[in-house]
Amino acid sequence: METVTPFPPSVCAASSDVVVLNCPHQMHFDPAPLRRLFAEKDQRVAEEVVCRMLEDIALRLDMMQRGLAACDFGRMRRPARRIGHIADQIGLTEVAIAAAHVCRCLTQNDGVALEATMARLERGFDVAVSEIWNFREL
Repeated sequence: METVTPFPPSVCAASSDVVVLNCPHQMHFDPAPLRRLFAEKDQRVAEEVVCRMLEDIALRLDMMQRGLAACDFGRMRRPARRIGHIADQIGLTEVAIAAAHVCRCLTQNDGVALEATMARLERGFDVAVSEIWNFREL
C-alpha cells in the first residue's frame, strides 16, 4: 500500500519568458517498511531508528549542498547514493527516485539539471519528514 501526499504549491509565479518545469505535486510514500519496523521493535526504539535515518539523510543533503556550492560534483555522488539507499529502507519512494536522478545529473555533469533536481530532492525530503510523523500518529 502506498500513500500519496501533495507537495505544497509553488510560491512564485513565473514570467512569460521563464519555463517552469513541474514535477508531480505529490509525495509517494510506502508505509510498509515503517509498519514492519514499528511491529518488530518497541515504539521508542523504532522512533530512534527513524530519527537516526532522517538525520543521516539531512546530514548527507548538507554535504551535497556544500559540494554543489563549491561546484565539486565529485563529492556529491556518494552522499546521493546513500540517501537513495536510506530512503528506500524507510519507504520514501519519491526521495529515493530524486536521489537517483541527482546521481544521473552528476554522471552527465549537467549543472542546470543538478540544481533543479537537488531542489526537488530537498522538497521531497521536507515533505517526507512530515509524512513519516503523520504515519507515526496513526
